[in-house]
Amino acid sequence: MSAYFIAGTDTEIGKTFSTCALLHAARARGLRAVGMKPIAAGAEMVNGEFLNEDAARLRAAGSFDPGLALLNPYCLASPIAPHIAAAEEGVSIDPAKIDTAFQELRAQAELVLVEGVGGFRVPLGDDFDTADWAQHLGLPVILVVGMKLGCISHALLTAEAIQARGLRLAGWIANQVDPAMLRFEQNLEALTRRLPAPLLGVLPFRADHDAAAAASAAGLKLPD
Repeated sequence: MSAYFIAGTDTEIGKTFSTCALLHAARARGLRAVGMKPIAAGAEMVNGEFLNEDAARLRAAGSFDPGLALLNPYCLASPIAPHIAAAEEGVSIDPAKIDTAFQELRAQAELVLVEGVGGFRVPLGDDFDTADWAQHLGLPVILVVGMKLGCISHALLTAEAIQARGLRLAGWIANQVDPAMLRFEQNLEALTRRLPAPLLGVLPFRADHDAAAAASAAGLKLPD
């Protein structure tokens, strides 16, 4: 596949860090790879551009800079739930605009990683959420599991939701968001036995957010 949807078990569990790590792993294999953050909430003006931090990290990790209009079509100012931010800013999120940007990226790259927002079911409007959006794109899904207390239930429920939408769970990443997590190995083993997809890598906790180093240390791989 030339594209994957990156879903997470929750917000603040390292989707962007993991997506950047996957981009570095792809580039190490010689692939022309780019990340996409179609919807981002929380931004500030940087060098004349309204910029979200996650989008900036994806921009830096990719093989090339496609420009923010394609990488991040919807950049909302407030760091809150996107449907609330969009309503407050008078923005209507149009899937067609995201589709157009995605197809342009797909024409320019060998691999496009489309990062979701928050968990798997985050409202984007009155009758449209991130699960609808993932189903609309129809891409295989890579699930990022933030390794912390409660992650087993979150991961299994998210995997069920992905499959309920008729989407293929192509693989999952264990991201060590809590370096002090108790019984880490036992939790990892429980997830490995229960999730219906291969483990692509265990990303170590890095206070410096160096995704390239994390990808190398983890021996991170792309789905088959």
